[in-house]
Amino acid sequence: MSTIPARWVQTRLDRVAEILDNRRVPVNKKERARRTGSIPYFGATGQVGWIDDFLFDQGLVLLGEDGAPFFDKSKSIAYLVSGKSWVNNHAHVLAARTGVSTNTYIKYFLDNLDFRPFVNGTTRLKLTQGSLRSIPVSCPPLPEQHRIVAEIEKQFTRLDAAVAALKRVRTNARRYRASVLKAACEGRLVPTEAELAKQEGRDYEPAAKLLERILTERRTGWEAAQQAKMTARGKPPKDDKWKAKYKEPLSASPDIQVPLPGGWEWCSLGQLLVSLRNGIARKPDAGEGLPILRISAVRPLLVDLDDVRHLPSKFATEYADYQVKTGDLLFTRYNGNPSLVGVCGVVRNVRRGTLHPDKLIRGVLVAQLCAPHFVEVAVNAGVSRQFIARRVRTTAGQSGVSGADLKVVPIPLPPLAEQHRIVAEVERRLSRLDALEAAVALALKRAERLRAAILKRAFSGQLVPQDPNDQPASALLTRIRAERAAQQRTAKPNRRRHGKRKSATPQTASAAPNSGG
Repeated sequence: MSTIPARWVQTRLDRVAEILDNRRVPVNKKERARRTGSIPYFGATGQVGWIDDFLFDQGLVLLGEDGAPFFDKSKSIAYLVSGKSWVNNHAHVLAARTGVSTNTYIKYFLDNLDFRPFVNGTTRLKLTQGSLRSIPVSCPPLPEQHRIVAEIEKQFTRLDAAVAALKRVRTNARRYRASVLKAACEGRLVPTEAELAKQEGRDYEPAAKLLERILTERRTGWEAAQQAKMTARGKPPKDDKWKAKYKEPLSASPDIQVPLPGGWEWCSLGQLLVSLRNGIARKPDAGEGLPILRISAVRPLLVDLDDVRHLPSKFATEYADYQVKTGDLLFTRYNGNPSLVGVCGVVRNVRRGTLHPDKLIRGVLVAQLCAPHFVEVAVNAGVSRQFIARRVRTTAGQSGVSGADLKVVPIPLPPLAEQHRIVAEVERRLSRLDALEAAVALALKRAERLRAAILKRAFSGQLVPQDPNDQPASALLTRIRAERAAQQRTAKPNRRRHGKRKSATPQTASAAPNSGG
């Protein structure tokens, strides 16, 4: 702020703008509900309601006193209001001094300001009136202020149009992503195995036969595991009666009315799983040791193995069975956001022993007979996702779904070869979308930086050319100070003569104490 053009002046905010904080009146929510009206009621970051009366009837610049995004340059810190308004005590009220500055210039100047030297507090930052008044302002001649504001708004208009276009691209990309997943689960993304077999004059294994093999393998695996456990305990089975303890998984509900392509079959998630298990309930409280996933590590089609906390290493043997393996399915069991409950990701490329917590559920599929990445897609889309959403329950601010509910989630099962083709096509299309969304995110960040750069140039005198015919800002301020001093000298006798009226505040009649607040 020290390098400003010759005809500019460095001054204080209270010399270019009136601080009208003494006219603010807070009104609590209960009182405001009783006084509903058509006058906008403003707080720290914008309009917070309506009221039946007004304190101001003029153009103003409002700036949060506390709770404002002082350090977030992606948001406007100050905002303009006009006409009738009511302002509570959480917003500073400024009005540009006539002939010295404009509200719009002050608003943009404050948006560009580094507030770190002026705010205090830890949990809730506060800008006191004393700090507000002392904020240094680079003040150009008034005609140049108008030129600066016009140029800022011209460039911001173009930038806003570009940002809006980028956001439309992002929205359309998200819609396209959803449509790809939906098409994948309905047999519309790649040619079906039934169609290809017919064209090529060959046989194929339909999903109904595949499901029979999966269920057979599932039972065979259970029997082998049980027999191994009994033998390890020194009690090998003498007959086959113990096999009756096997529980067949529930099949998909017969009420599903959504048709599937030829060769596909509805099944339940439980029929495809060898096991479904909650994670470790112990609180991760170590700075290092055994990595254990955070709940945020699982998102639709994603498991972030680097999003971890830690348990002490001494539990390594005790929790060995809770280590995730490549190909496992992880589901969110609880989340504060209901839309993230029950979402599924496949564990990919495990590089180190990593545990899963009790807020995640791990599923292990029947080996080699079902593609984990296809099940991942199915759970996060279409009928399957809708089923999970209906089963989500919310208590004490947390939404959750049980393992029992997940076991009966309906899954549209294609032939195995088709599963792999679907997965390959989904990954091909989504990888392109990922690249597009990354490019959009980068462009939006650049737009934020460009917005900040425009303001920086504006208030260092580099955005518009100076006009040597403009009256220097210092001369204007000197004249204004002289006029104010003369007005104060003239007003002194009146204040002495009418001292009893001195208590009247410079607010409208409607802001009198009996109007509420």
